[in-house]
Amino acid sequence: MFSDLDFGVIQRSLGYLFIQGMSVTLALTALATVGGVILGTLLALARLSSMKVLASAAETYVNVMRSLPLLLVIFWFYFLVPFVAGWVTGSSRPVPVGGFASALITFTLFEAAYFCEIVRAGIQSIPRGQVAAGFALGMSYPQVMATVVLPQAFRNMVPVLLTQTIVLFQDTSLVYVVSLTDFLGAAAKVAQRDGRVVELYLFAAIVYFVFSFVASNLIRHLQTKVAIIR
Repeated sequence: MFSDLDFGVIQRSLGYLFIQGMSVTLALTALATVGGVILGTLLALARLSSMKVLASAAETYVNVMRSLPLLLVIFWFYFLVPFVAGWVTGSSRPVPVGGFASALITFTLFEAAYFCEIVRAGIQSIPRGQVAAGFALGMSYPQVMATVVLPQAFRNMVPVLLTQTIVLFQDTSLVYVVSLTDFLGAAAKVAQRDGRVVELYLFAAIVYFVFSFVASNLIRHLQTKVAIIR
């Protein structure tokens, strides 16, 4: 059985797999993480707001997104975004957005719901006395959040945020449904072209495992360095 395997196809396709495929995967992961953290932070502040309407709206968004399958959300935004873009630009027809832009919007909005809960927990982990002390010094709520609470909260949240980023890195493999060539998509194309499905999918599994395993170990090491000891 194993004598029929040809792993030379992997060596011949390394450039395409990593330059074309992995670059898309990493770019999508990095951009969606940054966008998701920013939007997630705003959602977390909204959820903690004393304004019930704002808090309820943020809570509804988070609950809806976390209740939907990611694959369904990818399909939904892939077909919806062109219509929204056409409406914004005043075009009578859907505006082509492209697979990468649609996937980036999808992952940013979807992951923001998960980052929101991480950030909210991080903010609530900061002792209320520090917030009160900031108010006692004459600082406004935005100033207290920006200079006292969020810097400490993000330091505590770094390991969890990076762990969620690893999950996002793995989830990017779902973009094949919108014909976007990420690392797994590139491996699938090579496998179909050369008829070497076992070799390419095995190699893809190993690459995802190595990336995730190394990142997980680095996060555990980082956690001991950045944790705030009280």
